[in-house]
This record gives sequence, C-alpha cells and structure tokens, in this order.
Amino acid sequence: MRKNIILFVFITVSIFVLFGLNLALGTISIPLESIWNILWGKGDETIIWQNIIWKSRFPQTVTALIAGAGLSISGLQMQTIFRNPLAGPSELGISSGASLGVAFIILLSGNIGGVALSRMGFVGEMAVSIAAIIGAMVVMLIIVAISQRVRGNVILLIIGVMIGYIATAIIGVLKFFSNDEDVRAYVIWGLGSFAKVSESQVYTFVTLMAILIPLSFLLIKTLNLMLLGESYAKNLGLNMRRARFWAICCSCIITAIVTAYCGPIVFLGLAVPHLCRTLFSSSDHRVLMPAVTLTGAALALLCNLIARMPGFEGALPINSVTALIGAPIVISVLFGKRKNELHEY
Repeated sequence: MRKNIILFVFITVSIFVLFGLNLALGTISIPLESIWNILWGKGDETIIWQNIIWKSRFPQTVTALIAGAGLSISGLQMQTIFRNPLAGPSELGISSGASLGVAFIILLSGNIGGVALSRMGFVGEMAVSIAAIIGAMVVMLIIVAISQRVRGNVILLIIGVMIGYIATAIIGVLKFFSNDEDVRAYVIWGLGSFAKVSESQVYTFVTLMAILIPLSFLLIKTLNLMLLGESYAKNLGLNMRRARFWAICCSCIITAIVTAYCGPIVFLGLAVPHLCRTLFSSSDHRVLMPAVTLTGAALALLCNLIARMPGFEGALPINSVTALIGAPIVISVLFGKRKNELHEY
C-alpha cells in the first residue's frame, strides 16, 4: 500500500513537471516564469511567446495528457475483456475504421473535388475529424452487433482483426488510384500527432474525454468480476453479455475520439497497462484504473516532449517515439513474467 502511494505521488509530480517542460521547451525556449505569467495573464510577455503558448503548445500538451490517459484506459479494458496481454485499443479495428474514413476523405478529395483537402485549412481539419469519427463508429456498431451474437471473446477478437485487414486493403486500393499529394497528406495523418488539435478544437476534445474517462471508472467493479472468469462472474450475478457490451462500447468510443483528433497513436494503450501491472504489482482495477490514467498521461507527455526536443527540425512523428518507448516496455515486461502469469489477464 505504501509503495503504491509513493508511486502515485511520483507519477503525479512527473505529470506536472512534464507539463511545464512541454510548455517551455521546443525550437524556441520560453522561461518558466514567463509561461506562468502568460497562463495567469500577468506580466507583459511578448505577443510571440503568448501565441506560441496559447495557439500551439498549450493545446498540444493538454491533448497529449488527455489522449495518453484515454488510450491507456482503453487498452486496460481491452486486455481485461479478452484476457489477452497483447490486446490493445486498435485490436477491434476501430483505428482501422477511423483510418478508412479519413482515407475516403483525403485520398478521394483530389479526384472528386479537384482540390487537395490538405490545402483547405480549418475546413479540411474538421472534415478529417468527422470522417474519422464516422469510420470508427461504423466499425464499432458492427463489433457491438457481433458481440451480441458471438459468445466467445476469441472469435470476436479475430473478427475485429479481420475487419482491420479489410479496411487496410481498401485503403491500399484508394492509395493506388490517388495522386501523390493526397497520399502524402494521408501518410502524414497516419503518423499521428498531438499537434493536430487546434486552439478551438481542444475544448471539444477535452469535454468529450472528460465525460468518457469518468464513465470508464464506473466499470471498475465489472472489470474485476471479469478477471474471475465467465463462470464465477455469472455466479456472482454479472450479466456477461451486457458487461462486455458496455466495456467494449466505452473502450471503442475513447479510441474513436482520440484517433479522430490525433490520428492512430500506437503502443500507449498496449504498453501502459503492462507497465502498471508490474509497477503496482496488482490486477485490481481499483488500483490499475487510476494508475493507467496517470501513467498514460505522463508517458504521452514524455513522448511529446521527445518529439519536440530542441535540435530536431520541426517535430518527430509521435508514433515513432511511442513505438521506440512502448515496444521495449512490453518486451521487458513479457520477458520478466513467467508463462503461467500471462494467463491471468
């Protein structure tokens, strides 16, 4: 118990430190004192610094914080539902559905409208976000409908993976018939970025996630019962079909919203639950749910900071950073566990 409290305090302090560093560091370094004055409307800082903070770094930092927490929660739910250590937010094809929706908008825009969507500014950004949400929601509805008919989690997981393959195949065909500029715009979107959420969009994003993340905490008892196995959970009065329905819906919607605003972010949802199980030595979701929320937020802030470190021209693709950090975490955790421990998920 004492160890867990110390870990929670350490992670929370890390979030505040990383939040400040994300605001301060970049191609242009801004003193922390000036950042404090800008955030609280004090002092007389230059308009350039104010624009950098309010129009770029603050929305990007808040997006990374919320997206990291959301994806980590989604990953924890998926691993619990399917009792599979390699399950993640994208395993049911939700990210692929969002990518397919964006592909239809970006890759066909040049051929249909005669103008590349990547050049349409705010209108283009809104169209991409809406298309991603629609694509993800369509796949989610298919998965939810199938989950009501299929009893086995393994079958549902395989169907989700197959839907992802179908979406990838369609995207490949669209790329083949699209012009180079549209393909480049789509590839850049697919690399993921916390900087895609503008100053005006960040409030909507935060509001949506502020609703979805607390709803996930209402499923803590349900997820703990799922860990006991289907037979024990039913004996304790849990309606497995209904419980799986709500858990899948919550996880899928979080993944859909994050993908719509940030692109498909990989490895955070897969790596963070493993890391937290190891650090906190617990499978109890009363511990794991707040743990993955805070750890996911901290890790996303760290990845965003690395991607924008001074010395880099522009910013590195966030997926490259999350993969470089997340993959070693998963590998080290899996190697550090005995084979029979993997079955507890």
